[in-house]
Amino acid sequence: MKTTIGFVGLGLMGSGMTRNLIEAGFCVTGYDLDSEKVTKFTAAGGEKSEDPVTMAAHADVIILSLPNSNVVNDVVLKTLRLKETGRENLILIDTTTADPGMSKTLASQLQKKGITMLDATISGTSKMCAEKNITFMVGGDKTVFQQCDTIFSAMAVQTFYLGPNGSGALMKLIVNLVLGLNRMVLAEGLSLGNRAGVDSEQMLNVLKNSAAYSKAVDMKGLKMTTSDFLPAEGKLAFHLKDVRLMLDLSRRLNFPLPLSCLHAQALTSLVAKGRGEWDNAAIMSFYNDLVSS
Repeated sequence: MKTTIGFVGLGLMGSGMTRNLIEAGFCVTGYDLDSEKVTKFTAAGGEKSEDPVTMAAHADVIILSLPNSNVVNDVVLKTLRLKETGRENLILIDTTTADPGMSKTLASQLQKKGITMLDATISGTSKMCAEKNITFMVGGDKTVFQQCDTIFSAMAVQTFYLGPNGSGALMKLIVNLVLGLNRMVLAEGLSLGNRAGVDSEQMLNVLKNSAAYSKAVDMKGLKMTTSDFLPAEGKLAFHLKDVRLMLDLSRRLNFPLPLSCLHAQALTSLVAKGRGEWDNAAIMSFYNDLVSS
């Protein structure tokens, strides 16, 4: 018997995941407020959900790909109405970059209704998602995680089980902290080199073959040196949201994150200038503005 999956959120990441699930043979019913995204989803072989409230009655697993934890709570409680329509043994997989505390609270509420939730956050861009080259970081019940192995395998190159609910969301913040600062320090180094008259192509070649190498050099280096910031694979505004979650967590833990505070200021200034929809490589424009000012 095929596992039936309900999928909510058919945007940049969701479209890639649903396409990979369909190609793996899963029956996927999708829902999104954007009709254009739904049309693309059905053209790829998915089935449109006519009424999200009925999704829990027909799906074995529901997967969410949404902007943040507040939207997740609204969708779960008001759109899907899982506290009312959920059923025993239903599995909810939330791939959203979530607030770890809010994710744990929601999982606990749903568990009382017999619904098991996994926070399955993603490391990778929308392009990597479409290519099935992402990594899942999962928190929740280990037995349920193991039951979902074929689902994760259909969407990702590797999956890590990290512990109880909230663990996946927490690890995503740690990964994004390091990744975001890698991008910023790359932009700073390239900007210094530009100021000193070093050839951009030469700089990237040396960085790729030196101890300073990181995946950020491969993924964002050329975009930075050529100011290729649109279309975005990952948006500045989305990463600012993530950095703010990191800083909220640091305050709760009474643990300072001085570099992330500086990063948040840079991102805030770029978003205030109307660049929130630009690619994450556009952190380079923060330094460009310093030079031109």
